[in-house]
Amino acid sequence: MPRRLLERPRSLALLVGCQFAFVAYFSLGGFRSLTSLFGRVSGPVFDYSRTHDVYANLSRLLPRERAPPDPARPLPFCPQRSPFLVGPLTVTFSRVPTLEQIQAKNPAVQEGGRYQPPGCEPRSRTAIIIPHRNRETHLGHLLYYLHPFLQRQQLQYGIYVVHQAGNSTFNRAKLLNVGVKEALKDEEWDCLFLHDVDLIPENDHNLYTCDPWNPKHVSVAMNKFGYSLPYPQYFGGVSALTPDQYMKINGFPNEYWGWGGEDDDIATRVRLAGMKIARPPVSIGHYKMVKHKSDKGNEENPHRLFDLLIRTQRMWTQDGMNSLSYVLLAKHLHPLYTNLTVDIGTDPRAARRPPAPGHEGQRHRSSTSLFREEMLRKPPRDPVAWGDRGLALTPAPPYPGELHRELPVPGRPRGQAQRYLFYL
Repeated sequence: MPRRLLERPRSLALLVGCQFAFVAYFSLGGFRSLTSLFGRVSGPVFDYSRTHDVYANLSRLLPRERAPPDPARPLPFCPQRSPFLVGPLTVTFSRVPTLEQIQAKNPAVQEGGRYQPPGCEPRSRTAIIIPHRNRETHLGHLLYYLHPFLQRQQLQYGIYVVHQAGNSTFNRAKLLNVGVKEALKDEEWDCLFLHDVDLIPENDHNLYTCDPWNPKHVSVAMNKFGYSLPYPQYFGGVSALTPDQYMKINGFPNEYWGWGGEDDDIATRVRLAGMKIARPPVSIGHYKMVKHKSDKGNEENPHRLFDLLIRTQRMWTQDGMNSLSYVLLAKHLHPLYTNLTVDIGTDPRAARRPPAPGHEGQRHRSSTSLFREEMLRKPPRDPVAWGDRGLALTPAPPYPGELHRELPVPGRPRGQAQRYLFYL
């Protein structure tokens, strides 16, 4: 039977064609390269087996002696894409750098973790906001890699570490709200990057700038999830919003005490506010997580699905920036970052829990769970396609319930206020 099939011209031609396609598949680099000949590739391709030192090219960015700026001759804008980018980066956690070592390797960083590129006007002013408590080792790794990463992108930036005082249950979402509010008091930032302390970017083509139309989820490919998106609405890790977008969704919810839920809440708020989630290509949004154990005070929130997420649809305009309350205990401008120590209160649900049997009079502690282990609920959809100039997105239509409110901005003359959108 096989011999008869091979004697037929059609069968022979089909066999030869299959062999040719098989050879072409591997000679052209596999499926991704083959499809690039007949259609558009979803994103750039990087070889992560060849990585570069995170401090490569940084010496070329050091400020040189120059004349004072002339108001009549303003600086030119920095290029759209910095010429100092190197691509995939070598990220290891074998040694924990000291703050003094990091400072020595980043001489251009000013007090408070501020930086402005010399010789050109930056196209984005980005505030990095990091919720933090008892993670000094992770913070050292992040500062070591993040400072040169951002300088090579020729951004003006400032790093804010929001430290939760006390031993009450950790509240990442509320700390982010505090960081946003305090950062906007300092300067009129163009972009707000909300950054977990244990995630290190692995590709400096992942620009720390905001999308002008939609909130952007940046950490789309973490090694924890096999460098893929765990589920379509995932918004955790690292995300970026403009101040207008942040006010439009009313910020993060304040009622998520413990781990989990607030990221899914934000994804819902983005949809309810008439926007979409923008994402970079998976090949760019690579992040490596610092390994760590579960920590006390950040156990999984038992109310995150049944109570809090259900109430998001009707409560998102009431729980957020417009209901934020906290006490700023201290603000210190360290050489590498601005530290905000805040009292954000305690979990009201924990105060109402009855004491565990046999532990009357002692504060009840929930059982520990694996830190930040998310269930892979369903496969992700393809990320938003990127064109040659960036995200292929259209502006969202105006939301019917919007109110424009003028808020004063520190450092601006009276009458020149920042315009924010509030949705009531």
